[in-house]
Amino acid sequence: MTTNINMFEKETAEATAEALDTSVAEGLSVAAARQRLAENGKNVFEEQKKKTVLQSFLSQLNDPMIFILMAAAVISAILREYTDAVIIVAIILLNAIIGMIQESKAEKSLEALKKLSSPVALVRRDGLISEIAAEELVVGDVVILEAGRIVPADIRLTETINLKIEESALTGESVPVEKDAAFVADSDIGIGDRVNMAYLSTGVSYGRGEGIVVATGMGTEMGKIAKMISETKEEMTPLQRKLAGLGKILGILAIIICAALFGIALLQGRDMFDMLLTAISLAVAAIPEGLPAVVTIVLALGVQRMVRVHTIVRKLPAVETLGSVSVVCSDKTGTLTQNKMTVTKVYTSGRLLSVDELNYDRDKRFADGFILCTDAEIDRERELVIGDPTELALLYMGEKVGVAKRDLDLAMPRVDELAFDSDRKMMTTVHRLDDINTISFTKGAMDNILECCDNIDEDGDIRPITAADKETVTSIASSMAGDALRVLALAYRTGDKTASEEHLIFLGLVGMIDPPRPEAPGAVREFREAAVTTVMITGDHRDTAFAIAKEIGIADSPEQCVSGTELDAMTQEELNAVVPKLRVFARVSPQHKVMIVKAFKSHGHIVSMTGDGVNDAPSLKAADIGVAMGITGTDVSKGAADMILTDDNFATIRLAIREGRNIYNNIRETVLFLLSSNLGEIITMFGAILVGLLSPLRAIHILWINLITDSLPALALGVDPPEDDIMKHPPRDAKEGIFARGGMAVTVLFGAIIGCVTLAAFLYVPISILLQQGLPISPSGINAVLADEYLYARAQTFAFTTLAISQLFNAIGFKKLNKSVFKTNHLENKMMIAAFALGFLLQVAVTEIPFLNEVFSTTQLSLKEWACITVVCTIPLWCHELLRLIRKK
Repeated sequence: MTTNINMFEKETAEATAEALDTSVAEGLSVAAARQRLAENGKNVFEEQKKKTVLQSFLSQLNDPMIFILMAAAVISAILREYTDAVIIVAIILLNAIIGMIQESKAEKSLEALKKLSSPVALVRRDGLISEIAAEELVVGDVVILEAGRIVPADIRLTETINLKIEESALTGESVPVEKDAAFVADSDIGIGDRVNMAYLSTGVSYGRGEGIVVATGMGTEMGKIAKMISETKEEMTPLQRKLAGLGKILGILAIIICAALFGIALLQGRDMFDMLLTAISLAVAAIPEGLPAVVTIVLALGVQRMVRVHTIVRKLPAVETLGSVSVVCSDKTGTLTQNKMTVTKVYTSGRLLSVDELNYDRDKRFADGFILCTDAEIDRERELVIGDPTELALLYMGEKVGVAKRDLDLAMPRVDELAFDSDRKMMTTVHRLDDINTISFTKGAMDNILECCDNIDEDGDIRPITAADKETVTSIASSMAGDALRVLALAYRTGDKTASEEHLIFLGLVGMIDPPRPEAPGAVREFREAAVTTVMITGDHRDTAFAIAKEIGIADSPEQCVSGTELDAMTQEELNAVVPKLRVFARVSPQHKVMIVKAFKSHGHIVSMTGDGVNDAPSLKAADIGVAMGITGTDVSKGAADMILTDDNFATIRLAIREGRNIYNNIRETVLFLLSSNLGEIITMFGAILVGLLSPLRAIHILWINLITDSLPALALGVDPPEDDIMKHPPRDAKEGIFARGGMAVTVLFGAIIGCVTLAAFLYVPISILLQQGLPISPSGINAVLADEYLYARAQTFAFTTLAISQLFNAIGFKKLNKSVFKTNHLENKMMIAAFALGFLLQVAVTEIPFLNEVFSTTQLSLKEWACITVVCTIPLWCHELLRLIRKK
């Protein structure tokens, strides 16, 4: 059921109960609950319709280039060119299967959210407390919350007794939130500040409470996140958009070529059936049949390489997208920070120290007091960590000085205690030193502790505490708070076997924070060098967020920070206008995160969003590429993300971006290489037809080159290692086309060179015979020579072989377009060496093996002819070197 949740934090508990027609003391009646359940439905999330295997397979075929290949296959089959049709269909199926296997994991976002939902709830109905399935909860039910339980719905709290709820997965808050049923908001506030509310799927870590259900199912904050995930539309990546555009261009080009060919055929009075076969050959030449499969395989190989740098890619195109990222929006808690409260500063006996300077022999009582006055537990043998993050930080501090709480508990067992509560803001434990003596430690808020202190301990010297002492302690605490540290004070007293918080002796302070990951500052610095902006997004308070951002190097001025309250007052357009100067977003909700991603995207940025919580899922989905944490990340965030970091290391994103940039560069070089090869085929075919010659190539020749001879080196280009300075350049413009930066000129130039070399090879046989016979060289004379089937097959073999081998040399030239082939370490890419050798051997096979001679209509060549053809085929490589030399000059 959906309700206006925002109204309840502004109302008293009594007013909420009245509005929902329920009694806090009695709860709903069973009959009323049953009626509301029938009217509003169960407390569950709506199912997201899954893709069937067939739908998943068909989605892989939804590509303009695939449509053109399908048309070519159908026409080939109609013309009974069954071999051509089968080869084309095989390529289509290969491309679809590879894509489907890589993306076979269905979206798990909503399923994971459902798993987060509490299976049972403790409710009061008709005055009786009972445990029911959480899905049967209705608005108005009175729910009892206890430590260890999961909150089963969105609840307006009516009673809280030391209640603390862990909300980091929802809000990003790094410590449990202390709840207060008496709080009444006087204006709209963010989720993290609604201390009179408890939210579905968060966990009760301490205390107990009661409350009235105000929202269930899709009406809860978790439900809103589920809805945002399901409503986010899948957008095409830059590469997908470019390849789709390229497919359309090639399709139009194929139609134009075929139409032009028929026009020429009519003018020249040629046989229309022969022209139809030739037209199919030209259409096949215009389409790089291997391109979809090559791009898919190159991306898949990139995915395998990224596994080695602790990155799992859920969607193939995400690899390339990461390479064009210009803004990295990162969640703070657990991503930039360790999601582990850590003591960083201590103050005792007049000394302000870093935690590493703490000396146990000198500061024994200070360390013992903070360690003993906790309810947390760390058991390294059983890998058990239990307790409030703040108290765990004190135990970690003990481990740093070589003291375990378990040993202290044995030496000084607890005999009495006063539990923490929100009124006193203190906790006291009493410990037995021996059969006679005891000591009590009191920790809590600095102001409250100081009020209870009569004396101060300085290295064992106990004296009355003065106003100057209190002023110094307050100043030190303010300094720690200014660094966004959470401050706790410690005092003690001796002699009492019962807990007392009067006439205490002040011992000192600790300051703790969820610290940055050690690798984060270096990663941010390298991002800056690569012109990639890092942005922090967090549910934490503004001061804490800025302190971490400043330490990491994300922000250097408070003006670069904005809070969720300020975002609430902005429209999307207003945020779009100011977002370029912002670097830190604090106290934000899931809706805010999506707004922020959209704001950066409005400026043409390719945005990556990293996160680990449920609250990150909608923005992970909205970003161009969502990156989830594999260890601390929730199943929801992993389901919504495009990529998952298996080591939760923010710095791994840098390696992933490096790999992404290299993959795009490799794919671009691969596409340009394949298109220049196809252009060479078009020029060969169209040039010959235009002047009235017979076709230099058969359709099967072109298919062989496009699918085998070209595809092997194209795959090798796709795995070329990155250049050393790849992260010293800014990310490419997202609108930059594949043909940018001279790509079109290179494609046309080398297409023309290959076309001319191939035509020359085709004409070599008939022109040699005409010269031997002393006959004039003309199109009709050449066609007369080629009327002999053997000579025609021989001329086509020369053209076929020259085209295939020249494209192998052309591939070597396309390897590192801006670097000389003589200055390249070719052993870095052993696949290119293997591809060249295998391509050459396969071409030898189709010309020298009798069975293949019949299939491909080729003739055998002599060793001398092979040597001559090979030398001629190096022309594209020398042209690459000449072009680099001209560019350098």
